[in-house]
Amino acid sequence: MANTGLTSLEQMSTFSPGLRITGESMREYLPGEPQALPQCPEIKDIVIQLCTHRSVIEPILVPAVVEPLVVLVLAGAARVEERVLGGEWEAAEVSAGDFFLTSSDEPYEMRWQTHGGDTFEVMHLYLGLPLIEQASRELLGEHAGPVRLRDVSGARDGRVASVMEQLRTELVVERSPSSLFVRSLAQALAVHLVRSYLADIQPGRRVNALQAYKLRKVTDAMSEHLGAEFSLARLARLAELSEYHFSRMFKRATGLSPSQYFIRLRIVRARQLLLETRRSVIDVGLEVGYSSPSHFSQVFRREVGVTPSKFRGA
Repeated sequence: MANTGLTSLEQMSTFSPGLRITGESMREYLPGEPQALPQCPEIKDIVIQLCTHRSVIEPILVPAVVEPLVVLVLAGAARVEERVLGGEWEAAEVSAGDFFLTSSDEPYEMRWQTHGGDTFEVMHLYLGLPLIEQASRELLGEHAGPVRLRDVSGARDGRVASVMEQLRTELVVERSPSSLFVRSLAQALAVHLVRSYLADIQPGRRVNALQAYKLRKVTDAMSEHLGAEFSLARLARLAELSEYHFSRMFKRATGLSPSQYFIRLRIVRARQLLLETRRSVIDVGLEVGYSSPSHFSQVFRREVGVTPSKFRGA
């Protein structure tokens, strides 16, 4: 990964609010020495990077990514500190076998100090949203909305470490790595993460949050009418609330406004159609409610990080 040389404040000036990037782009923001993966096959919905890190004293700003990020420490040890922008530093002592899980929608700051040597080695795995969504549908039901994984720093999980090590072995040691085997391992990891690391609803969010049966009623209606124009009034009527109270209670229950949630559902469906069908980008956009191709491309790129055409061709 290339070191940008930017300070945290300089990096902040380059971000727009809500910016999220793809896993492939992360190497442009983090310092470190990337390790080449020999004969690495191209695998949809999976980005794997091996990297050697030296101590980073000055904080770096890490942009939020579209995909959940799993980082496994392969060798060495370090003290890693993280904080939300403007928050207090939280430290974790990590060594080989420890992992991080990041699913934040906001950029954050990091710095680290290696122990007992100059470097430590890590493996980054970005799991594409289709893998998470497939695991969610199997475990939580076909009508499960977008799930959110909680952030984990410097934890131990034997299954995470085992699957990540198998992935590394397949890509680095095997003479002819199998993309099918790699994708199967990544899907197995996605199932484990959804089972074990779903984000808890914050205690304060339970107060005055939309009741579960009403939430399901509303999200089902959203899913069934992705091609229709978003109507806050219609959804509020389904929940038997005023538009104002419905919006507040929906956000407390999901962390997103009704319109944001609806857009996420549209994009999830668009991704599925782009990957699993040969329908044109224009047809896919129409299916999920965007009559203007340019508007569809703009929204898709904002949510996913690339245009629909580039996403399909990746």
